[in-house]
Formats: sequence, C-alpha cells, structure tokens
Amino acid sequence: MSVKIEKVTKIYGTQKALDQLSLDIPSGEVVGLLGPNGAGKSTLMKILSCYIAPSSGKVSICGLDAKTQSLQIRKILGYLPEHNPLYLEMYVREYLRFVGEIYLEPTMVRSKVEEVICLVNFGKEADKKIGALSKGYRQRLGIAQALVHNPEVLILDEPTSGLDPNQLEEIRHLIRQIGEQKTVILSTHIMQEVEALCGRVVVLHEGKMVADAPTHELLQAKRDKIKVKVEFDQAVLLEDLSALQGVLEVVELGNNQYQLLSHVSIDLRPILFQYAVDKNLAVLTLQKEEEKLESIFQQLTIPTNVL
Repeated sequence: MSVKIEKVTKIYGTQKALDQLSLDIPSGEVVGLLGPNGAGKSTLMKILSCYIAPSSGKVSICGLDAKTQSLQIRKILGYLPEHNPLYLEMYVREYLRFVGEIYLEPTMVRSKVEEVICLVNFGKEADKKIGALSKGYRQRLGIAQALVHNPEVLILDEPTSGLDPNQLEEIRHLIRQIGEQKTVILSTHIMQEVEALCGRVVVLHEGKMVADAPTHELLQAKRDKIKVKVEFDQAVLLEDLSALQGVLEVVELGNNQYQLLSHVSIDLRPILFQYAVDKNLAVLTLQKEEEKLESIFQQLTIPTNVL
C-alpha cells in the first residue's frame, strides 16, 4: 500500500480529533478526503506529512514508518496546503530552484525545475515574478513546488479554491494527469471537484470514518429514490401522473413540467413514454436526476447532537 493508516488516534487536550482511524490507499489512486469543519481532515494531513505525530496508532507511507522514518517520508511526499505559501518577491524559476535544492542533488535541480514547469504548463508565466501571477498560476506554482522532487504521494488541500471556470478546468486536467502515476489525496469542500476528479471518497465525521468507497458506488448505495423531470407539450392532470406505476409523489413545476419521485428499483422513463403515447402527448424533455454527492455528504455528517 502507498499509504497505510492503522488505528490512528489524535488527542488535543480533552478533544479527540481522530478516533481509531484505519485506511489503506494503493498507489495510482486519487482519493477525495471529505468532512465538515472539525472532522479531523487537517489533523490527518498533518500526520501524513509528519508535521505532528498521532497519539496512538501507526502510519506508513510507501513502506516507511512515520514515527521512525519521518525524514525519508518527507523526501517522497509532496504537499500543497490550503493557503499556498509563496514568496511573492521571488521569480517562478528562482522559487522552484529554492524548493528543489531542499530535496535534490545540486546537479539535478535545474533539469527538474524545467521538467515540472513543462508539466504544469506554465508557458511564458514562468519568467514572471510570483507577485504578478494570477490566482490560477499561483495554484499551478503551488502544485509545481509539491512535484519538483517527483514525490510518490501528493497531498492537495483545497487546490481549486477561488479559481475561475477556465482556471478550474486547467487545474482539474493537471490533477487527473498526476493521478495517473501518483497517489493523490485531495481535501476539498467542493463536492463537484470530488465527483470530477476522485475515483474514491473517504468521509470523516467527528474524527471517525463514516464512508470509504468508490465514488460511483457511494452514490449508488445511498440512493433509495429517483427523481424524474418531464416536460410535455401540454398540461396534464396530476391525478393521472400520480396513478402511474411506481410513482410516489408528483410536483407541478409550471410550463407543462412535472417532477416525479419513485423508488430506485422503478424506472419511470418508459412508463412516462407509454403514458404520452396513450394520451397523444409529445414528450419535450425527460431527465433522470441522480443523487448528488452533496446530499449524501449531508446525510453522513449530521451532528450527533441533532440526531
């Protein structure tokens, strides 16, 4: 396993930030780490990066023990924190060489810097001062500094926060590329990012793991009802739609549009098409609305004091 976490607990004073957490992450996987504020995500990332030690339990990365081999782990780990720490008065190449010199042999630094500049597609921006870069390019630079020593494991904390749609897609593409070869742990509050980038989702709540599954399986497992939105060429009776097989609820949306709810085992689409044929109606649009990760996240992380 690239990352192995065994019964890790972390206690700050009287607060238990992580509680008997166990997790295995193989190499070449992009894992989304989710959880509300205070769930233990930041604590876990600090432990994985060897910044702090767990109160109990064991962490190993690429076979190295975090307690006894922390320096070796830092050599094979790349980390982009949420607040990207950059020296704004430095130039891009100057900064990357500065970071590279921490990890690499002096003879390797220049070639590795140029390699990572090409990887993150810096282009002409590579000749600029960091303070003159846009937010998107600063995020690229943050990822570049995490990659300059070619780490085996990459931890990204909110890497797409504050980006515009064009920058967002560029960073997504970059992370997908990286994820084909490296283990990537991506912490974010943006559910769309997890669905777009992560093949697996781990959800923390109050220091415990409440979900760990491939993204598509988690969406499927938590889905017990299906919504279908249909638009006809003319108005229909709500009683007629309510009487159709499998329909649990009907909501009129206006402009001849209706939302129907059914159990996950019932596919209303062929039933609605047959209804339209029987009533001599035209179906203008028909859309099956899937359960979103955001609603599943909310179900999994309801505070215990409101249960």
